[in-house]
Amino acid sequence: MKDIDFGLRLAKLRQQKGVSARDMSLSLGQNHSYINTIESGKALPSMSGFFFICEYLEISPKDFFDIDLSYPSELAEIINDLKTLDAKQLDTVSMLLKTICSRN
Repeated sequence: MKDIDFGLRLAKLRQQKGVSARDMSLSLGQNHSYINTIESGKALPSMSGFFFICEYLEISPKDFFDIDLSYPSELAEIINDLKTLDAKQLDTVSMLLKTICSRN
């Protein structure tokens, strides 16, 4: 992943969360242009900064780099909910998903 690709991914995930670059920067305890600088490809965060960004976005570092995963925080929430279901409930959800996916 190139620096600019990193920034584009960050911008996409931040926008999905519905927060401005300035607000995210300040929430992370950084100066107001921190996220904007990363998104423009002018800089990369430190490793600890990257982990704080992932925590803020409520995603794993792995999910950050999985560019095929469009809504990682939403998917993680669904997976956590699925973990609480019994076998019969999982079968029902599975059938529903297959029905939804076959219509697309």
